[in-house]
Amino acid sequence: MDVEARKIVEVGYGGNERLLMNMGPQHPSAHGVFRAILQLEGETVAAVDAVIGYLHRCHEKLGETLTYVQYPSIASKTDYVAAMTSELTYVAAVEKVGKVEVPKRAQYLRVLVAELQRVASHCLWLGTWCLDMGGALGGGATVFLYAMREREMILDLFEALTGARLLYGFHQVGGVRYDLPAGWAETCRQTIDFVAKRLDEYQAMLEGNAFFLVRTQGVGVISRELAQELGVSGPLIRGSGVNYDVRRAEPYSSYQDFEFRIPVEAAGDCYARYRVRMQEFRESIKIVRQVLDGLPEGPISSRPGVKSVGQVRVPKGEGYARVEGARGEVGCYLISDGSPKPYRMKWRGASFSNLAALPHILPGHKVADVVAIMGSVDPVFGEVDR
Repeated sequence: MDVEARKIVEVGYGGNERLLMNMGPQHPSAHGVFRAILQLEGETVAAVDAVIGYLHRCHEKLGETLTYVQYPSIASKTDYVAAMTSELTYVAAVEKVGKVEVPKRAQYLRVLVAELQRVASHCLWLGTWCLDMGGALGGGATVFLYAMREREMILDLFEALTGARLLYGFHQVGGVRYDLPAGWAETCRQTIDFVAKRLDEYQAMLEGNAFFLVRTQGVGVISRELAQELGVSGPLIRGSGVNYDVRRAEPYSSYQDFEFRIPVEAAGDCYARYRVRMQEFRESIKIVRQVLDGLPEGPISSRPGVKSVGQVRVPKGEGYARVEGARGEVGCYLISDGSPKPYRMKWRGASFSNLAALPHILPGHKVADVVAIMGSVDPVFGEVDR
């Protein structure tokens, strides 16, 4: 839509005036660079045009120009809030095409960091979502500060393990790059115990807050049918009553060895998506404890270190690998021509598919609800404008 070429005020249905309003891409609640062009009748959203593409970085083309050794650190820049998941998706696709075996200890370490990353990602979601909804919650800024405190504790663990706090370079084809340093496992136990104790406090603060309930219950409903038709995944589809999780549907990296529950809520609204994520906190912590209790001995990679970036080659073939990220299914499709780099690569970002729900669920709500609904979707635009 060429917004500049249109009149600012149009005549809506029933003779009501319609006002065009931009929300984003510079708006702080736009979660990056999302631009929503809202058609308003008073304070009510009548229609939405979603505009993406402000952050495009040729991610998939980079995947075809960098080698299998170089690219995992670039893959982490898609969903940069959950970089461990993005790295794992890429190396899993390479390993599937090349039929590369991964040692059991490395598989467990991958699960360990993936679930810690889910906890850290959900902390950022919870804190910023409550902050987006603002002063009406009363404790919105309080929840933000508390959630950031817990997230920083998880990032301390990642820093001790990899030397980085955001983009890690932990996964590599055939295994992982780093083993657990001395004392790390005990620190991890103490951290997740601390986070687990705080979850009840978060829920008591929010679920006892009448403003929070009014702003989330019955708001932004995604029906079960719409969720399945659009291909949304993660907390969105589970919040709409669909019991689907890649870790159960197609187990990878030894997830079949662990006991955990898939949280499902039927209402499909912002509150249901919130409830799903709050239970996912607890299930991820449960998995982390199981990994630490049962971590096997052995190597962390099935191949020796490389002396050049072009040393790792994959036989000709193609394959698709998918993992359950914090925002849903993240997938990578690769075609190999036998060289040190992929011939073609295609990325499935969970946020890209989840955003497709917004034009269906925003109309009929107030402008203030747009912020609450978008925050409940939890998009990260590195994997949208890829």
